[in-house]
Amino acid sequence: MPKKVEAPKVKMVKITQVKSAIGYSKVHKATIRALGIHRMHETVEQVDTPTLRGMLRKVANLVDVVEE
Repeated sequence: MPKKVEAPKVKMVKITQVKSAIGYSKVHKATIRALGIHRMHETVEQVDTPTLRGMLRKVANLVDVVEE
């Protein structure tokens, strides 16, 4: 009987918008929307990928990131 192989755990990141994007460039606002955030103090969970890390680096002053 074959043994069950467990899938590797996927790292998740919780992202919360803590500062308004008003007064910032359209690129910053678009990045916030692409992260799935629609309003202040909203928290979303995303899979931790290099692409996501680049997006978070761009708007680091607007969001709070918690790794799980």
